[in-house]
Amino acid sequence: IHLATPAIVAVAPAMNQAMWAHAASVANISMLQERGVRIIGPDEGIQACGDVGPGRMQQPDAIVHNLGSLFQTGRLAGKKLVITAGPTREALDPVRYISNHSSGKMGYALAEAAIEAGANVSLISGPVAIAPPERCQFTAVESAQQMLNASLEAAADADIFIAAAAVADYRASSVAEQKIKKQGEQISISLEKNPDIVATVAQQTDCFVVGFAAETQDVESYARDKLARKNLHAIIANDVSRGDVGFNAEDNEVSWIDADSTKVFSKRSKAQLARDILEHMVNHHKL
Repeated sequence: IHLATPAIVAVAPAMNQAMWAHAASVANISMLQERGVRIIGPDEGIQACGDVGPGRMQQPDAIVHNLGSLFQTGRLAGKKLVITAGPTREALDPVRYISNHSSGKMGYALAEAAIEAGANVSLISGPVAIAPPERCQFTAVESAQQMLNASLEAAADADIFIAAAAVADYRASSVAEQKIKKQGEQISISLEKNPDIVATVAQQTDCFVVGFAAETQDVESYARDKLARKNLHAIIANDVSRGDVGFNAEDNEVSWIDADSTKVFSKRSKAQLARDILEHMVNHHKL
C-alpha cells in the first residue's frame, strides 16, 4: 500500500534511544526523508526499558497536530497574514515590568491555521512559552512600541492583520535605570498611554483588520464600541472572566462581530476555533 499510494506518508518512530542513534536507523530515516516521507518526532524522555533519551513516540495529540500541518487547504493561498500574539511587557526598572496573563495560545493557533490554509504568515509575538510555528516569519518583541513598529512594517504589504495580542494599555512614564528600592508602605508610579496598535494599523494600511476584545463584562457591547472606534473590519470578543476559556485555557468561546452581524463560536479547542474563524472570515467577507 505504501509503495502504491500517491498520498503524503508520515511515520512516528518509537524505539530505544540506542536504536534511534544507531547508524542503520540514521541512514534509514535519511533515506525515507529523501523519498518524501515526513518524520514526526521522536520525543525525548524515560523509555519503557528504563533508558533516557530520544526515541519516545510523540503523544497522540502532538502527532495529530503535526499531521494537520501537512495539509494545505489553500483557502488563503497567495494571501499575507500578519498576526500578533501574547502579552507585552512594559518595563518599570531593569527587573520589573507591567504585563498580563495572556498565554499567546490563541494567536499561535491562528498562525498555525493560516499556515495550514496556505497563507504567508508573519507572527509577531510578545514573551510566551510556546515554540513558534514552522513556515512562518517570526518576530519576537517585548513592549507595545516594539510590537507596533514590527506590525506596521509587516502589514505594509499584507492582506490581513489579526491583532490577537493582549497589549498593555499603559507604560511607565519613565523607566528607572536601577532597581527601584523599597520606599515605605506605598509607592506611586506614573503611567502613560501606549499606542493603539490595531487602530494604528487600520488607519495606516489597506489591510483587512481584525481586532480582539478580551472582556470581563458586557462583552458584545464593549466589542462593538471598539469595532467602531478603531475603524476595524471585524472584532473577536471573548469573556476572560471564565476559567474554562480564554487566557491560559486550551479551549475558547468567542463571538465574531462585524458591522452587519454577530456569529458565536461555541466552546472548542483553540486549534479548531482558529480554523473555524479563518473559514468564516474567508467566506463571509469574500477574502
